[in-house]
Amino acid sequence: MAVAGDLSPLSKAESDAVARRRRGRNWAMFVVLLLLCAIFYAITWVKMTKS
Repeated sequence: MAVAGDLSPLSKAESDAVARRRRGRNWAMFVVLLLLCAIFYAITWVKMTKS
């Protein structure tokens, strides 16, 4: 496994592992952003219906 600052190329297995972790973080960020949008939408909808 490569350490931070090591410029040697990654093996195929290491490259796949990095891509898999990145994909997982991207999906997690996508879910968080969707939830945040849903919360803002719900708050706005409730405030507009109460006025």
